[in-house]
Amino acid sequence: MNIHFVGIDPETDEDGCPTVWVDTETSDLLIQSYEADQETTATCDRLSPARAPIPPGETVIRIPARMVPIIRRACDELDSGIR
Repeated sequence: MNIHFVGIDPETDEDGCPTVWVDTETSDLLIQSYEADQETTATCDRLSPARAPIPPGETVIRIPARMVPIIRRACDELDSGIR
């Protein structure tokens, strides 16, 4: 596994630190962020085109809008082939 750190929430404090990495072997994004609250998760589950509820081992995460540039950078790095 070859994990590459991309960025951390620019407003990080000691209580939370949404972070983005890429796995350069699989081109997967790895994201640490806040777990969505029950109401949000239920709404996402209800609106999902999947024909089943959110399965065990998966969850809905909330990514702060300020993290979008970091996620874009992660995607750009994968597109440029940083493997």
